[in-house]
Amino acid sequence: MKIFLAGAGGAIGRRLTPLLRAAGHDVAGTTRSADKADGLRALGAEPVVVDVFDVAALARAVEAAAPQVVMHQLTDLPSAPGTPGYEGGLERNARLRIEGTRNLVDAAKAAGVRRLIAQSIAFIYAPGDGARVESDPLNDGAEGAAGRTVAAVRALEEEVLSLPEGIVLRYGFFYGPGTWSAEGPARRPAVHVDAAAQAALLAVGKGRHGIYNVAEDDPGLSSAKAKRDLGFNVEFRLTS
Repeated sequence: MKIFLAGAGGAIGRRLTPLLRAAGHDVAGTTRSADKADGLRALGAEPVVVDVFDVAALARAVEAAAPQVVMHQLTDLPSAPGTPGYEGGLERNARLRIEGTRNLVDAAKAAGVRRLIAQSIAFIYAPGDGARVESDPLNDGAEGAAGRTVAAVRALEEEVLSLPEGIVLRYGFFYGPGTWSAEGPARRPAVHVDAAAQAALLAVGKGRHGIYNVAEDDPGLSSAKAKRDLGFNVEFRLTS
């Protein structure tokens, strides 16, 4: 199967690309920088240098790749919480979720792609008792940066779910190689980056239109749907 992986050089993309290739898929992986093209080739992807905010170029790139599946693993948060660049990163990431997702979904639709699998977050539910499930309300009443994040996530998810086979993976806080928490989970709900990448791989063949929580067992979040429908395994790790 041909897969157009937007964000192939990101935290998830770097772990996901080898999994997709090992499963027999051909991967066209995007990067904004030509300097990163060789790194994507080393992972097994055919590099596509394109900016998701360049509507025409993105549409041409998706059409040329002729994928059966588009995967959205784009983020723009290079700075960790509490560091000088974090607030600016939140604003860029919100724009990416809103405008970037819209552009990617439009390009997928124009190319006749039905299945788009996108990265979202699982820590935006409204407060409540028990473990949050996918049908529970989001925290739309949040203020400040949290409120902007929820609004951007909602925009991303609505765009993705407008596709016949749109799939949203609501990840917990990442930890593991290439993340802010390389040694272990720093916040809950959490998910190892390798397990998160495997969930995306599983969604290619098993996912159904809708939303899946993807995180380790937590009193505040249930990933039972992903375990049942996708075969999500929180213990999955790459061997290298």
